[in-house]
Amino acid sequence: MAFVKLYREKLRENYQYLDSIFKSRDINWGVVSKMLCGNVIYLKEIIDLGVKEIHDSRISNLKKIKDLNPEIQTVYIKPPAQRSIERIVRYADVSFNTEIYTIELLSKEAQKQNKIHKIIIMVEMGDLREGVMGEELVEFYGKVLSLPNIEIRGIGTNLNCLSGVMPTQDKLIQLSLYKQLIEAKFNIKIPWVSGGTSVAVPLILKNARPMAVNHFRIGEALFFGKDLFTGKTIKGMYNDVFKLFAEIIEITEKPNTPIGELGENVAGNTFSMQQIDDFSSSSLRAILDIGLLDMQPQYISSDDMDILIIDASSDMLVVDITFSKKNYKVGDLISFNLRYMGALYLLNSGYIEKKIG
Repeated sequence: MAFVKLYREKLRENYQYLDSIFKSRDINWGVVSKMLCGNVIYLKEIIDLGVKEIHDSRISNLKKIKDLNPEIQTVYIKPPAQRSIERIVRYADVSFNTEIYTIELLSKEAQKQNKIHKIIIMVEMGDLREGVMGEELVEFYGKVLSLPNIEIRGIGTNLNCLSGVMPTQDKLIQLSLYKQLIEAKFNIKIPWVSGGTSVAVPLILKNARPMAVNHFRIGEALFFGKDLFTGKTIKGMYNDVFKLFAEIIEITEKPNTPIGELGENVAGNTFSMQQIDDFSSSSLRAILDIGLLDMQPQYISSDDMDILIIDASSDMLVVDITFSKKNYKVGDLISFNLRYMGALYLLNSGYIEKKIG
């Protein structure tokens, strides 16, 4: 059976590294847990780090966090669906918002539950996902200010999530200017200016973020230590907090060319003869006990650099071990490094066992 392993000490060291960076710069931050897909084993590991704030995009996951530790501030990181208002007020202390009508519903529900619900008003900064348009922001903010049981915790933006727009210094300066404009207009102080996700960490390391931007939501950098500007691992962090292990269930020398009339496979792909250099050649192929139900091959890479991933069907992954220096046998485990989306698929699968290392 294939399984994912979380390495506790590497996670802790990554967390402490980030926490020291943020504390030294007087930045608030929360851990984005959505990649964990509500897995209680792994959520406990996050909570045990001493995290005070956790962000997620699934209400069911926020409920689990509150069940584990009611003192943790939970943040719902997408505009609420109207049919979910009651549960969002119940399990999310804070939510991201872009629609007046939705905030009015949150206000009414918060009154029913005798709660103050905090919101962050998201601002469109060019990535073209969620966000109030900049020219409408001041009027929007003024309407929200009058709503009972709603506390505006701050303004924020999402970048690099849809169109790939990067959180440059200029973008964050623009967000800071919106803060100044609103504070001057309404004679208030905005506690949070939430400048984005892990993609902004390199700016923080370079001390290039405007001082007014004082809040970030971090997931990928914590779990993968990744600099999303360069694609490299941030110095001092681990990129292998998570690993996939899959068992070999067959090893056989087979031709490199399929035999028979070709059509689409289960994934809708058609084999191309252009993939083959030598039609008379064969390779030593291993089949692993994992497939497309659980992962996507493009988001994983073998620790053994001499292994080539061929393709996958719904429940099996085929790899070429011809040039590996290891003498693999049926029953052996092959380990894989994961990209963010690779881990997301695996952690969302009920068929993959989750372990702690």
